[in-house]
Amino acid sequence: MMQGASIYYFARGLAKRKYFTSTDLLRFAYQQARFRLLASEHAGTVSNAKSTALAFIAGWRVEDMERLCEEIFDELMADRIWAGTLALAQLHLDAGQRVWLVTAAPVELGRIIAARLGLTGAIGTVAEVKEGVYTGRLVGDLMHGPEKASAIRALALAEGLDLTRCAAYSDSVNDTPMLSTVGYAVAVNPDPALRREARKRGWEIRDFRTGRKAAKIAIPTALATGVVIGGFATATAMRKRRRRTPTQPTPDTAPQA
Repeated sequence: MMQGASIYYFARGLAKRKYFTSTDLLRFAYQQARFRLLASEHAGTVSNAKSTALAFIAGWRVEDMERLCEEIFDELMADRIWAGTLALAQLHLDAGQRVWLVTAAPVELGRIIAARLGLTGAIGTVAEVKEGVYTGRLVGDLMHGPEKASAIRALALAEGLDLTRCAAYSDSVNDTPMLSTVGYAVAVNPDPALRREARKRGWEIRDFRTGRKAAKIAIPTALATGVVIGGFATATAMRKRRRRTPTQPTPDTAPQA
């Protein structure tokens, strides 16, 4: 969905506001790159990421976090959304489908991105909150790899969707479990490992970095229940609308992992 990782741009925005130092930002960028490259093969990397994922917001108020997410998205992320991917999402919305963003980033940031782009909603990593303040601990697991697949299955159950008639889009091989849960998987702007996996499995490959237009992509009519897009930090999930209007997913009904 985005050129680069949303969580990295969020960290940049925090550094600009003196929440992080420049050294912290460089360390964060290195950790994010290492996570993206190695997490699918090294469980320890995921474990370490989980233990520190949202520790830096311990003591912050939820309302301040939401305000920062809005400011930083508008400042650093809005212009980095892939036009092709956004056009593809809009095609599904115009076809009466529901579109969810599923991301390893904090769910608050995911919701802001989804709202700004006109998507249905978002699922992301959830931080524990007590009396309106973050504790620095996670609720459940980091929304990554198999956790995204579990979240999608839970969402499909809540929304009455048939996953065999749903689609998923991702740019990262780390999202292979998610892509494997649906009937129509697409590698979008894929990393080399996902490109190889997509070719092996016969998944469609779309690369908007080459200037191809999303508007030229036909939405499969046989897959009339939904779509999912995902990557590591900008992981997005999309599902098609049922013929009756469903209830908007909320933190109580959407997977909180």
